[in-house]
Amino acid sequence: MNPQPLILASSSVYRSELLKRLGIPFQVAVPDIDETPLHGESAQQIAWRLSREKARAVAPRHPDALIVASDQVAMLGERLLGKPLTHDAATQQLKAIRGKSVVFYTALTVLNARSDEMETGVVQNCVGFREFDDAEIESYLRKEKPYDCVGGIKSEGLGIALISKIEGDDPNALIGLPLILLVGMLKRHGAPIP
Repeated sequence: MNPQPLILASSSVYRSELLKRLGIPFQVAVPDIDETPLHGESAQQIAWRLSREKARAVAPRHPDALIVASDQVAMLGERLLGKPLTHDAATQQLKAIRGKSVVFYTALTVLNARSDEMETGVVQNCVGFREFDDAEIESYLRKEKPYDCVGGIKSEGLGIALISKIEGDDPNALIGLPLILLVGMLKRHGAPIP
């Protein structure tokens, strides 16, 4: 039997770049889901549910594939941090997180569309941010434009300069795709991991 095609259910260029590191051919299919949090959901539950919904959303178009989907949510205390989308929103988020810690929850789902087996896990990273001033925020935003990144932080770029420490099991999770967890899931589904 031929290996199942691998589909990344994401429009994120960051996730696509991470998946390329594994050296497995894949295609991208953009899921169309409502990402609005449900009343009473925790950050971890939001990420878990959305990663599963993304996988399910693309499955009908790829019924023979292994589908990889991921979602990320960040919490500053009790405050949910999303993608800022605008310069002003990013500025406000960065002012709020300076000198504090933010917990990033990155959920990963692998759906075997052929057998309907689905596996989901969540990786947590606690990120400490150093004190930085308004001028550093403005410079960072002008250079990096991280408006499509949860919390306005692009740790694989200049965002690393705002971070004092990262605690977690997989640094790739912070970028959006926990590769350590993914390798184990793909191997369990028979994907050809080198």
